[in-house]
Amino acid sequence: MTNISITPVTKSRITEVDFDNLGFGKIFSDHMFVADYYDGAWHDYRIVPLEKMSIHPANMALHYGQSIFEGLKASKDKDGTPMLFRPEKNIERLNRSAVRMCMPEFPLEDLLEAMKTLVLMEKEWIPTAVGSSLYLRPFMFATDEYLGVAASTTYRLMILACPSGVYYSKPIKLLAEDHYVRAVKGGVGEAKTAGNYAASLYPAKLAREKGFDQILWLDGIYNKYVQEVGTMNIFFVLKDKVMTPAEDGAILKGVTRNSLMKILKSRGIEVVEKLISIDEVIDEYNKGNLIEIFGAGTAAVVTNVSSMTYKDITISFDESNWELSNNLKNTINQLRNGEIEDTFDFTMRIEEPVAI
Repeated sequence: MTNISITPVTKSRITEVDFDNLGFGKIFSDHMFVADYYDGAWHDYRIVPLEKMSIHPANMALHYGQSIFEGLKASKDKDGTPMLFRPEKNIERLNRSAVRMCMPEFPLEDLLEAMKTLVLMEKEWIPTAVGSSLYLRPFMFATDEYLGVAASTTYRLMILACPSGVYYSKPIKLLAEDHYVRAVKGGVGEAKTAGNYAASLYPAKLAREKGFDQILWLDGIYNKYVQEVGTMNIFFVLKDKVMTPAEDGAILKGVTRNSLMKILKSRGIEVVEKLISIDEVIDEYNKGNLIEIFGAGTAAVVTNVSSMTYKDITISFDESNWELSNNLKNTINQLRNGEIEDTFDFTMRIEEPVAI
């Protein structure tokens, strides 16, 4: 059993929260998990009251970008038991990001125990409305105080818990970006590192000014192959199959993406992973084969795309044809809430008392 010291709050803030109007990522629970890396190992596992941090101006994460994060959700089943959705996959991805960013990995079992302990402490913060959850944000950053381009020797890992509602409340409009790029093969596109998201902010701002909700990124070499959306992976539903861009080192290995592919294949639906050009997408639409486009991610779950624009071409989608995506969204939500049998072993119930 992992040794985690706990300092509880003297008074919870939960009564101040309007659970009917949560938004996403704006409200935080009472506690957070913290651990520090020094002398070549992780130390001082602790759950403490949520508070602000004091850091040195020369903190290396601020100057050189050694910062990674993850996102996963806690929910409750019909009996009120807290549940996690494939947490081991998020931990594995966090550690892959750490390796790519020259940061220390975190022991999987220790981090899983930390998540369980924090969720059990904050179980009253788990909202129960459909599509809502207690969003967990594990993140790691460098803590050396040194101005020099090198990997830090010390790090901090923390987990925040945010009661959150639906990320996208309506279908979205996509702009296929034909100038700016998000990631390239050999870069850090597969790592969930802060810099990836920083690089997307300016193009996303320009897209919003044109009336779009998100960018559909194209590859950074030929500028024609579909990669992903800023907040999620992308799927194309044809009459006879479902297509999604192949993982090529520049696309995030999405946990929801992987889960949906397993669900689709279990239903006998062909799923094709390959290089998909933006011209192919438009051609399939013009031939009447492309029925719908949807995005998939931890926060976004399954999000419908109402239209996609590339240069002077716009293709639009009829809500009456969104049967598959809506069914997949319901399936993920029902699995997370224990409403249907989990034949995929995706969910993890947190039933054991945690020894401190």
